[in-house]
Amino acid sequence: MIKRRITAEDLYRFTWISDPAVRPAGGTIAYVSKTVKEDKSGYRSRILLTDWNGSATREFTRGEQDAAPAWSPDGSKLAFLRKDGQKNQVWFIDAEGGEAYAVTKAEEGVSAFAWSPDGQSLLYTSKADPDKQAKGDDATAEQDDLPKPGKQAIVVDRTKSKADGSGLWDSKRVHLFVHDIESTQDTAITSGDFDVIDFTWSPNGDEIVFAAKIPTDASVDADLVLTNDLFIAGRSGGEFRRLTKTAMSVSKPVFSPDGSSIAFFGDERSHGNATTTQIYTAAYPDGEIKCLTGRLDLHMGNAAVTDMKMGASSGPVFSRDGQSIYALVTTEGNVHVGRFGVDGSHEMLTSGPREIIQIAYAGSGNELVLVAADTQRPGELYRLHAESKQEVQLTRSNAALLEELELSKPESFWFEASDGGKVQGWILPPVGLETGKKAATILEIHGGPHAMYVNSFMHEFQLLAAQGYAVIYCNPRGGHGYGQEFVNTCRGDYGGRDYLDVIELVDYAVSHYSYVDEQRLGVTGGSYGGFMTNWIVGHTNRFKAAVTQRSICNWLSFYGVSDIGYFFTEDQIGGQPWEEPEKLWKHSPLAYVKQVETPLLILHGEEDLRCPIEQAEQLYVALKRLGKKTQLVRFPGANHDLSRSGHPELRVERLNRIAGWMNGVFQA
Repeated sequence: MIKRRITAEDLYRFTWISDPAVRPAGGTIAYVSKTVKEDKSGYRSRILLTDWNGSATREFTRGEQDAAPAWSPDGSKLAFLRKDGQKNQVWFIDAEGGEAYAVTKAEEGVSAFAWSPDGQSLLYTSKADPDKQAKGDDATAEQDDLPKPGKQAIVVDRTKSKADGSGLWDSKRVHLFVHDIESTQDTAITSGDFDVIDFTWSPNGDEIVFAAKIPTDASVDADLVLTNDLFIAGRSGGEFRRLTKTAMSVSKPVFSPDGSSIAFFGDERSHGNATTTQIYTAAYPDGEIKCLTGRLDLHMGNAAVTDMKMGASSGPVFSRDGQSIYALVTTEGNVHVGRFGVDGSHEMLTSGPREIIQIAYAGSGNELVLVAADTQRPGELYRLHAESKQEVQLTRSNAALLEELELSKPESFWFEASDGGKVQGWILPPVGLETGKKAATILEIHGGPHAMYVNSFMHEFQLLAAQGYAVIYCNPRGGHGYGQEFVNTCRGDYGGRDYLDVIELVDYAVSHYSYVDEQRLGVTGGSYGGFMTNWIVGHTNRFKAAVTQRSICNWLSFYGVSDIGYFFTEDQIGGQPWEEPEKLWKHSPLAYVKQVETPLLILHGEEDLRCPIEQAEQLYVALKRLGKKTQLVRFPGANHDLSRSGHPELRVERLNRIAGWMNGVFQA
């Protein structure tokens, strides 16, 4: 079979696998399969089943937006989220098949849920109006019935009033509810001016532990508090109490099987936003906290940057005997599964160049189900035996498409930076490279900056390689995966050591790979990578073409317009606009716009609230005013996640515009 080169339009044919759930009785695995709709108007997600060996896979649900499968404790039913109209509700389907039916009727929809251990109830999160909860529905019903004007102002009285992906916030908060399956009654477990982040049932089902940010001092602005705690509530609601009392950021709590302890991800913010995440345990119910992994200088969870995965990173998972905790570990260009004993022991269960995206515990024996990807294929399901470390691949969702494609395979290397530090990099050779020929080379820079490029499938990189470019990339100082000191280095030094790392990567590639054409260099990146792209073209004319995506150019304005600007700017740059405007301006690429000579394409989503489009507009207008070669492309309805989960047609256009701009410069 003659293979062809990948195109941007191949996005329409990929399948994304996520959220495996293992049936307690029988071992059947339910998982989410996401594809682009035939008319390219969006995505369709459905739930598929496969057996323990992956030999019998079948479609199990037929909705347009089905997600988050979870088996009942006895394995008789599968619960899942289905979007019916604009809201998600929990639906059930019998384990043997049949028609699915809606179970919850939450007014604001269900964002997440969990079965009670006895299978009689569902714990779920949904938005609620704190005023209504405080006054009672009857007290506000009459007011709700009053006619409302066609246009109403939005009143903002919180410091944080918006979030990328969800837009401007209303007064509603995310709270916990218990739904009794037999009576169909809902009971509010939490209420008030705070949001529930994560939650879990105690093994006996009598209590619920949840994570939330509730300052101990009610006079403190909660939006300025960057830590949170675990709380304990009863199954019937009422008063709840604080379990943790430390200045930590915590998430993803899970009980040990015997209920004697809780494991969770956390960090003590010793290095601000750059603090590595660790596994902690809290004795239950007295709350004595221990850090299991701090001495290892590793980052727990998946901090990988790719444009080809779905589903959130998994939290810690207890073994059946409660003596070990399984967790994802971000380390040196890979994401692996580690096993961490409560006695302090640890070992890695997976190895090699790859990214483990999610894990699920089988609930018996010593086996896990993984969603794993590598540089040549997006995520697929695997079964891992924790003792033998043997794996069985269960799905091959993209096999037919990948069989058609001639892909490039990246080579990983390490180089010594000018300060003696070690930096990991990669080079992706162009497809069809002729011996003795040189290729235009594109430097790619990841976002974050506290993230990491990994040995995983990258559509954007493969597309550029298919168009004849070599692609080089690295994890500069500031990225996760190389220890606490490494990830903290860029704080207060944006455009310093991190800039030198990516430039020295180019130097290394030029000196070690004969096909890299030093006279034809391009650069691109998004978010922090967009900041760095802007910084680079303002400090060197070495690059002949550049594409900046969802970028930052001005820290002074970013402070007040970004959903995270009011704390991120202070944490990362080290100053407030009214106290150190010179410092913020010094680290702003816009300050160096007169020096830009590189043709610069600016790509930005209209609804990006993380790096709002005013950042792109400032840069574009300044470049135009100075007579520089530039173009601004605005993507309607797109937020900061355009490249990863945005509208498929806009994702394809974005890819083609990146390649097209590079082609327009290098093939002119």
